[in-house]
Amino acid sequence: MWIFEDFRYWVSPEKMVIALVFSFFLGVLAYRAKIADVSALLSAALLGVLIIVFSGLSWYLLLLTFFILGGGFTKYKYAYKESIGIAQAKDGIRSYENVFSNSTAALALAVAYGVFPEHSLPIIYAYMGTVATATGDTLASEIGTTAKGRPRMITTLKLSEPGVDGAVSLLGELAAIFGSAVIGVLAYLLGISDNFILTVLITTAGGFFGTNVDSFLGATLQKRGVLSNSGVNFVATFAGAGISAVLYFLIT
Repeated sequence: MWIFEDFRYWVSPEKMVIALVFSFFLGVLAYRAKIADVSALLSAALLGVLIIVFSGLSWYLLLLTFFILGGGFTKYKYAYKESIGIAQAKDGIRSYENVFSNSTAALALAVAYGVFPEHSLPIIYAYMGTVATATGDTLASEIGTTAKGRPRMITTLKLSEPGVDGAVSLLGELAAIFGSAVIGVLAYLLGISDNFILTVLITTAGGFFGTNVDSFLGATLQKRGVLSNSGVNFVATFAGAGISAVLYFLIT
């Protein structure tokens, strides 16, 4: 309410109610599918309302794709990941902490898009980059840890063990590229951006580099106890947004 009042941003009550019902309904579906708990359901509903009224349904659907892919690939070879002690807790069910750590940057950019329409293009590419980072990082973690060979630390390139903060593998890097590219293609199909090549290129690059920023922070600040895993995700998603925005300015 403070955001609406401070920026003099008016939304009709009907649109607000529709956004609330729709985002809450999708949250219930995620809860029923066992990829979100009650706190994540309510958090996603709040995000949905704000993103829909400030930037549109397509923006929320793009962010929702991250949660669906993340939740789906958490189940990928879950028994194996559980056997070596690196599986997500609670059978991979996400909580509010996961929602906000991965989506705060997206929320800020969605609000900025509605409030500052004159800067819409860099905001659009930054938004796609932050969602791609969250998606790429999640897929890199969930798929990369199942690679047959041992991963390497991103800081030293020395061999490490699967699941160690900052450890990367070729499979994980490819998964990050795949996840980021999916976000780029979907963003174009949803009409968020109208330049297919530029959208996929910048979104994939932003997501890939943002994912590796996440790995670097995991190998450094997280290992030292400066940041938690959620803190690393929070910073990395903002980094992915920044990288995509800078790439947009450099290319155009």
